[in-house]
Amino acid sequence: MKILIVDDEKDILEFLSYNLQKEGFEIFTASNGSTALKIAKKEVPNLIILDVMMPEMDGIETCEKIREIEALDSTLILFLTARSEEYSELAGFSAGADDYVTKPIKPKLLISRVNALLRRSQSKKAQSFIEIEELKIDKDKHLLLHKGQVVDLARKEFNLLYYLMTVPAKVFTREEIISNVWKDTFVGDRTIDVHIRKIREKIGDKYIKTIKGVGYKFDV
Repeated sequence: MKILIVDDEKDILEFLSYNLQKEGFEIFTASNGSTALKIAKKEVPNLIILDVMMPEMDGIETCEKIREIEALDSTLILFLTARSEEYSELAGFSAGADDYVTKPIKPKLLISRVNALLRRSQSKKAQSFIEIEELKIDKDKHLLLHKGQVVDLARKEFNLLYYLMTVPAKVFTREEIISNVWKDTFVGDRTIDVHIRKIREKIGDKYIKTIKGVGYKFDV
């Protein structure tokens, strides 16, 4: 398991590196957000421990930029915050953080949080592969097979199909689809309809059913 630690204080980098290496983790370090982004793109760590208060590019901005990188979709982010920085905790979650630990850092607590996050991540990965009838979809590999043949889907088409397949027969409202697939991007109903049509063109009409006035479901 790879962990990237980002903090502008050398003592904290050494302290965290020492304690996490003892637990068997492969550790990378960066003293600023810009360097962290370069290392993250190259190494694709399982977890990034990120200090909030850093010069030049703070932890919030760094987190936001990390969340824009598709290759780092599965990377977890754990914020380090001072006790007086409640606003940073809220901003951190809004930026895409998974958890936070307050300073001063207690090694046992940190390791417990790290292990809990990684266990949760492994559990999610186990759910990333779905097979229903003649369709097999693997979210981590961005791979869709239909009757054993690879189907090329654009990113949003893939995410939309995967979302519908997570709970077969459930009717997803348009609001749910927009919130979970497009997240904070504003799109209209027409955008969803176009993506559904393109998916149907590639895998056939039998799988996705339109529920008039409500939304769509993956039919089984």
